[in-house]
Amino acid sequence: MIYLADTANTDELKKLFYYFPLEGVTTNPTIIAQANKPMSVIMHELIEIVQDKMLHVQMISNKAEDILREAKAYKAKYGLGDNYFAKIPVTEEGYKAMPKIKEAGINITATAIFTQQQALVAARAGADWVAPYVNRLDNISSHGIEVVGNIVENIERFGLPTKVLAASFKTVDQVHRVSMMGSQAATINFEILERLRSHPMTDMSVEWFEKDAAGLYDIDF
Repeated sequence: MIYLADTANTDELKKLFYYFPLEGVTTNPTIIAQANKPMSVIMHELIEIVQDKMLHVQMISNKAEDILREAKAYKAKYGLGDNYFAKIPVTEEGYKAMPKIKEAGINITATAIFTQQQALVAARAGADWVAPYVNRLDNISSHGIEVVGNIVENIERFGLPTKVLAASFKTVDQVHRVSMMGSQAATINFEILERLRSHPMTDMSVEWFEKDAAGLYDIDF
């Protein structure tokens, strides 16, 4: 499973990209609002940080023709390549727009997915990634991890090229469990990414190593 950062906070992204093996960044209107910057500013900052990694940008239009124009506009204005993915919610207009966007040579991430069938329809419509919301499903007793597993199983069973990008996490355990379900990717906020890579026993072990090494590691480097 690969990791993406679900944030538009440039300070968080710079810290993460310093050490974490991220494969990209995902955004949505809520994340942009939290960054409190207009898209014209955010896009330049994200592109500079992400470089050749994946950049998933959510469309806000609600008509298929407008979604297509919006997806094209980002690609043209910022000179984006194959690492650019237009995030499209799985609405009627979103489904209608997906084949048109694929025909335009733009990658698609289907988002706001809550059921296996929504994901399968999006895959048939041409989505490269489908993004089920794990914690939001858990919050309504709908078993987000199980839904992710069902989506993975269906995509593999029918031989579809679509991949699963699990989203919406509140715990490290949720991330662990979607990885065990075979999700190809997970997009995770800064706090959870920091938690999953750390452990107090690791910190304690490093302290012991440093203490034990004192006066013994005498080779210059």
